[in-house]
Amino acid sequence: MKREVITNNVFKVKNENGESVECTVLFTFSSTETNKDYIIYTDNSKNDLGEINVYANTFDKTGSSKVLNKIETEEEWNTIECILEKLGDQIEA
Repeated sequence: MKREVITNNVFKVKNENGESVECTVLFTFSSTETNKDYIIYTDNSKNDLGEINVYANTFDKTGSSKVLNKIETEEEWNTIECILEKLGDQIEA
């Protein structure tokens, strides 16, 4: 998936229908274990339960590549889910 330049924590991507969708960056982080940078973002759409959809991809934080790459391993997903759970716990506290 190709993204446009991120400005003010907002960027656009093309969805599966080829439509341009505005997304908001929630946070980014780097992993020393995978040597990758991750972006967590939302398009502010909601799922069937009324919860805001959140997405995760790897990205090039230098900005030389505008491509968002898929998360490749279960370990990476587990790390992301753990971080999201911790953030959720902090928000609820």
